[in-house]
Amino acid sequence: MNRTVRRAALLLAAVVAAALVVLPIATAKTSTTTVNVKATQTLKFVLSTKTVKAGTVIFKVSNTGSIPHDFKIAGKKTPLIGGHKSSTLKVTLKKGKYKYLCTVPGHAAAGMTGTITVK
Repeated sequence: MNRTVRRAALLLAAVVAAALVVLPIATAKTSTTTVNVKATQTLKFVLSTKTVKAGTVIFKVSNTGSIPHDFKIAGKKTPLIGGHKSSTLKVTLKKGKYKYLCTVPGHAAAGMTGTITVK
């Protein structure tokens, strides 16, 4: 009986050790980054950073002017944001470079466009 108890204890210790090794991998969090974006009266976007980590990126877009704008990146976009209003856009980005722009006619051509790098 003593031998059976030892085997059970060793088996239990092995299972716990294996779980401790696997657990951090299974529960690893993905990166979340927030980028503040100002859409200006002069038809420009000003981002708080132009480089982010791969994972979830939350774009907090504020329209500091009076002309309505939106913000589009990676196939997703905010609704039209009125003057002195804001909107939030959540996207998942992999490593690479992504273009962003305002889709209001003429705004991207006037300068409301840019590139963000995801590392």
